[in-house]
Amino acid sequence: MSYAQAEISIPPHHEVGKIERGTGVVDARRHFAPLGAEPLKGAPALANRIRKASTAQDEPLLIFVHGYNNTLEDAAFRLAQIQHDFELTNPALLFSWPSAGDPLGYAYDRDSVLFARSDFARLLEDLNRSGQRRVIILAHSMGSYLVMESLRQMALQGKSGQVNALEAVILMSPDIDPDVFRQQAREIGKLPQPFIIMTSQKDRALNVAGLLTGRKERLGRIQNAEEVEGLEVSVLDFSLFEAGGGLGHMVPVSSPAAIQFMRRFTSGVGLAAEEFSRYVLLGESRRDGRLLQ
Repeated sequence: MSYAQAEISIPPHHEVGKIERGTGVVDARRHFAPLGAEPLKGAPALANRIRKASTAQDEPLLIFVHGYNNTLEDAAFRLAQIQHDFELTNPALLFSWPSAGDPLGYAYDRDSVLFARSDFARLLEDLNRSGQRRVIILAHSMGSYLVMESLRQMALQGKSGQVNALEAVILMSPDIDPDVFRQQAREIGKLPQPFIIMTSQKDRALNVAGLLTGRKERLGRIQNAEEVEGLEVSVLDFSLFEAGGGLGHMVPVSSPAAIQFMRRFTSGVGLAAEEFSRYVLLGESRRDGRLLQ
């Protein structure tokens, strides 16, 4: 693994949920733009930089794990957009695994997830060892498969205490076979709480993933609580929100209405499991724009 601190410029007229990108020469007045990156020498330097740069003591560290078909720049811009739109004040951490960054690289990316799972587990262990006690994981799409494999590996190695110490795990549009997820959860044992799965029936990317994996529905498109019966997880279904761009694959962080709802509900991304039932269909009133649960 290598480590760095990156700074991303967000244009002054940024629209919530969007990543404004251009071609050719980047204009920071209109586009997301990298301002620079400073290499850090190992995990201790990373933990020290996070500690020094954190200003809000009551805000946990957000670790974002990107999904299939992402470049490092794609993932960094998405995390910067999430930080900005959810008004997070502390640094956030991107775990970038070696995706092919190619729509035709699905099988390559599945192999890359397995290649990277030990590194992600090591990152969590290093952060815990450095004293970073409050951690929320937000994993998208195939990145959810990576997270589950890493947590499973840690549990099988007798490190369940570090798994349970996580403040929350959020799987957004998870590209995982539901039966595989159930087996992973069984081998992890006690899942971190709260454990949130964000789904949408309008997710066309997961529909394609289902075709690529033998016409099997993916966890990010489950339709009822029976699919996760017996597991300590909560499902937030975003199907009633407009799917927007990106094949409806990132509605919770790309839909302005969904972002507005989540900001009101969580005051950030920290979620309280006791606040809602195991399966909640979220939506918005067409009459006055109010967000409803």
